[in-house]
Amino acid sequence: MVQVGLLLSDVPKSVSPAQQFGDVRRIVEAAQENGFKYIAIGQHFLYGELRWLQPVPLLARLAADVDPDVRLVTQIMIAPLYHPVMLAEEIATLDVVTEGRLIFGAGLGYRPEEFDYLDVPYQQRAGRFNESLELMKKLWTEETVNHQGKYWTLEDVHPHLFPVQQPHPPIWIGAHAIPGVRRAAKYGDAYACPPETPKHEVAERYAIVRDGFAERGKEFTAQPLRRNCLIADSREQAMVEYARVAQGRYLTYAKKGLDVMADTDLENEFAKAVSGHAVIGTPEDVVNQLTDLVTTLPVDPLLIRPQWPTMDCDETIAAIRRFGKEVVPAMNAITPRTDIPQESFRAPEAAE
Repeated sequence: MVQVGLLLSDVPKSVSPAQQFGDVRRIVEAAQENGFKYIAIGQHFLYGELRWLQPVPLLARLAADVDPDVRLVTQIMIAPLYHPVMLAEEIATLDVVTEGRLIFGAGLGYRPEEFDYLDVPYQQRAGRFNESLELMKKLWTEETVNHQGKYWTLEDVHPHLFPVQQPHPPIWIGAHAIPGVRRAAKYGDAYACPPETPKHEVAERYAIVRDGFAERGKEFTAQPLRRNCLIADSREQAMVEYARVAQGRYLTYAKKGLDVMADTDLENEFAKAVSGHAVIGTPEDVVNQLTDLVTTLPVDPLLIRPQWPTMDCDETIAAIRRFGKEVVPAMNAITPRTDIPQESFRAPEAAE
């Protein structure tokens, strides 16, 4: 069955960290009560008026709250900001603490200032990311590690800490740009497609991953897909509500350097700008749109974002409960596919 996961949100800094943590625990409890089997959280540093609780300690704590069949996902950690030895041991420890339920989601990062804060050259982030993935795999799987790279050198070192999962936790690589998709194909176990990607582009990216896996002799299976979703009693109400809770966040993404939708007018034509990717409408609309995605693309799990910084905890829990009632059972009834139909590559304007 196609499983459903929850993407946790950042929150305004006006919410205290203690309240944020308490709210996260309530939200996670509601999510697992309503059939969500993945809990995912992202990462940023010195993020201004919004705040992320850092994923490694938070997921370690949440591991004690969730059921044994719920998986915990770093979606995503900005891997080039870390020394790979430190990150490898943090992730191995987290896999131990979560009793083998961890998925390591990593990405390149897009905010130059974060790299400045941590004295990591922004222009080196792709090379550092690639090499860190190579080195971390060695540190997770080899009794003696020798590594001579461009950025790091280790000679005859002996790792003292290995993950529970063998050979290591699944690596999901998130990326907006095609070079990042190729990185997922070369180094990852899955490609976590961003929620703003239109369906035909998802298919094209999955094909890159499939072909890259084939070159490695790795089986291509269903891939995680992120989607921004909102349910309301009518399509019109859903669009109004989505603009209320999400438009400001899209604009913030753009201001912080993430060009998620080039050539769109987020300020004045928000509904048009998000129409190619946001899944919003009545319960029937949302189920139909998500069913189309997971029956025509190799998707599993489907990671839903029902929460935005403008929403309080009670609003978020109400949204989760509605998804649990209307959407999760419908997705669970579908068997994931592992192939990519050729018709999925057609752009919307070319489809009949």
